[in-house]
Amino acid sequence: MATEVRMADSGLKLFGPEMVQDPYPVYHRLRAAHPVCWVPHLEAWVVSSYEAISAGLRNPQLSSDRFGRIQQRLAGKGLDRLIDERVISMIHKDPPDHTRLRGLVNKAFTPRVVEAMESHIQSIVASLLDAATPRGRMDVMEDLAFPLPITVIAEMLGVPTEDRERFKNWSDEISIILGGDVAALPEPLLRRAVEARQELVDYFRAVVAQRREKPGQDLLTALAQAEEDGGRLSEDELYNTAVLTLIAGNETTTNLIGNGLLALLRHPDQMRRVWGDASLVPSAVEEMLRYDSPVQMTSRLAKVDLEMLGTRISQGQWVYLLLGAANRDPAQFSDPDRFDVARAENRHIAFGAGPHFCMGAPLARLEAQVVLHTLRRSFPAGLRLGTESPEYRNNFNLRGLKSLPVVF
Repeated sequence: MATEVRMADSGLKLFGPEMVQDPYPVYHRLRAAHPVCWVPHLEAWVVSSYEAISAGLRNPQLSSDRFGRIQQRLAGKGLDRLIDERVISMIHKDPPDHTRLRGLVNKAFTPRVVEAMESHIQSIVASLLDAATPRGRMDVMEDLAFPLPITVIAEMLGVPTEDRERFKNWSDEISIILGGDVAALPEPLLRRAVEARQELVDYFRAVVAQRREKPGQDLLTALAQAEEDGGRLSEDELYNTAVLTLIAGNETTTNLIGNGLLALLRHPDQMRRVWGDASLVPSAVEEMLRYDSPVQMTSRLAKVDLEMLGTRISQGQWVYLLLGAANRDPAQFSDPDRFDVARAENRHIAFGAGPHFCMGAPLARLEAQVVLHTLRRSFPAGLRLGTESPEYRNNFNLRGLKSLPVVF
């Protein structure tokens, strides 16, 4: 029997601006009502249970091929033609296509490449903090969390770091499509997102043409050359993968650093624990990921009729999997609203699970750990919040701060 939740009845629109500041009380309400709920205004199921979401991410009967459904949602506004099949990346693919694309990209995005970045990431973080130290204060987002990931991913791709402001602007404009319910976007924002993506593709097209004439030791060259069983990335696949790498490698790590440092700043006892014991840095990063996840949800389409926690999902229905809710589920985590940098058995799913587990997870973890280690050394007395009300970006899904002033 379907369980309906009519969010409009409570005056709250799921994924709307009311949830940007703090979605977690709503998650608890959803889970208490029913962990698998039908939300009419979304025409979709919303899942808030760790058990169901973890299983759903691994269930081949739940498809990642959401492109047709997105076009349907836009068709009612006459905007479906804005997004065509050329923009489909591997996050919208199922096996065997996803397996092929992931295999090719994995050949270019190896653990050895990530490990080799550690000392360079350290120097970037140190340089950014050195610039802020004389002021006695900084905006964590503007001075650290924004420039670090975009610099790292630009260098990995092999594009000029002096263009990082352009990359950041393109990334921000494109990522609005990933903010929640795409059909709720104003037309100008959607059009600008599509234009920004095309501008970024044109940029990558020019760089790839240069790399084919003069290969380099970078990710774009590796992607252009990647081959498996005689197959290569098509032109569209190559550019879509480059766009995905830039956005995923930038947005999620930026939000991890910002959200995680805010959690530490709001829990000074936990900051003191990390500042006093470097061995807690890895577990602190995992708790930052769990406590305030940089990606709040993903979605799937039911390929067949199926059940989730006893609730029937019909073929073709859309299912939102709330990763942020799963990571605060009391059935999985003891005292889930408590921020504990030494939390044991922290099996969060901030990076997803199954075939679509985040390919950039090792890099995001490395950057966040380097940031904490460097902050500990640079500011042994710790940091203090410079505002009572940090400002969030208006993006429900890619949850992150616009500004985070601190003093030291």
